[in-house]
Amino acid sequence: MRLDQARLGIRLAHQAIENAVRTGQRTQPPDDLPAVFDEVGGVFVTLHTALLRGCVGHPYPDQKIKAALIDAAISAALYDYRFPAVTADELSHLKVEITLLTKPQRITDINSIIIGKHGLIVKKGHRQGLLLPQVATEYGWTRQEFVDQTYVKAGLMPGERDVELFEFEGQVFSEVQPGGEIIELIP
Repeated sequence: MRLDQARLGIRLAHQAIENAVRTGQRTQPPDDLPAVFDEVGGVFVTLHTALLRGCVGHPYPDQKIKAALIDAAISAALYDYRFPAVTADELSHLKVEITLLTKPQRITDINSIIIGKHGLIVKKGHRQGLLLPQVATEYGWTRQEFVDQTYVKAGLMPGERDVELFEFEGQVFSEVQPGGEIIELIP
């Protein structure tokens, strides 16, 4: 996705959040979005105020980007179980970040993981944990710490056996400040 297209995506996420918070209604995507929004892909929306405020998405390419983006934005604002729902008073303070994901690929050797480039998914039975590529960089983790923290996110003990490990790449765009300039964090 190009930067100009990402601006439209972040604007769409803001509109979806505002509409859901203020009216309880789901935003419909405009008809004039670029073709990239009609592609099927994984998407995450991360919200920040001073701290993380919500992060929800679709790790697998299961719907069009425009629909996944609206769904992830609303879910991050209202349904991330780790946080109370975003209020109308917070809307002008939300910084939106979107991550477009490649299809996850199963790996058997953690040495293929590149910090700052790959995100991870760990699966075992009904448990699953996902960490986006930017998380390891933000925390300064080593490859092993990144893997271990993904296990923890899944509710598993690091090093637990009989797990599936997947890596994916993410293209990350973020507002520098709420409603401000948009930059590409990870190409």
